[in-house]
Amino acid sequence: MADVDVPVGKKAFVPLENNPEVMTNLVRELGLSESLQWHDVFSLTEPSLLEFLPRPAVALLLVFPITETYEKFRREEDESKEQYDGSGPQEEVVWFRQTIRNACGLIGLLHSITNGPARDQIIPGSDLDKLLQAAIPLKPTERADLLYESKSLEGAHQKAAQKGDSTAPDAEANIELHFVAFIKSQNGDLWELDGRRKGPLNRGKLGPEDDVLSEKGQELGVQAFLKREEQAGGGELRFSVVMLGPSMD
Repeated sequence: MADVDVPVGKKAFVPLENNPEVMTNLVRELGLSESLQWHDVFSLTEPSLLEFLPRPAVALLLVFPITETYEKFRREEDESKEQYDGSGPQEEVVWFRQTIRNACGLIGLLHSITNGPARDQIIPGSDLDKLLQAAIPLKPTERADLLYESKSLEGAHQKAAQKGDSTAPDAEANIELHFVAFIKSQNGDLWELDGRRKGPLNRGKLGPEDDVLSEKGQELGVQAFLKREEQAGGGELRFSVVMLGPSMD
């Protein structure tokens, strides 16, 4: 949530707490079916903890501290890439550029629920459905403007940001955490979606039996991210993960 690429003076949201209950309330408020909810992932490797999570894992949100290691990797990987300019129904994923300060949690949630299997669980006629249908034909700059100007999105986020277990920080606070989403597209590709990057990042192909929390899904996604930090030496390994999956309500 340390949105260093978003200029001071731009619209800022109160940072969203990394709390599955808060996140579930927010996505349902926007218009996601109650068939899905967010779950804490207490371990990425311990079978006894993984087996209790309802599958398939539709999306993962990784929350991590912004480190020099990460910023260096991000700059180097993005340097050789063109700025993404996709739009339209033929896109494999819908990607949102972040232009609202401290809104990386919201952008991560939107990436998770407007792509892959979650898209089929959006309630027709809901605010989320209307937002997605308006966003699909737009280029990234116009999509970002759509989110920036959306009163329904701002209202739902403001309501959610006041919930949770901790006192909400000020909207202008400099919070050194960031959210990145991992989703499996309908074509079977694993995508890393981050509004601070130049566009969506295809991390490789998953098999029909794989979800984003499977061994292969983790190898290409969240574990690759964490190993990069570890191998760089001195990289922080403080992180948390939440998963969007079948509802247990």
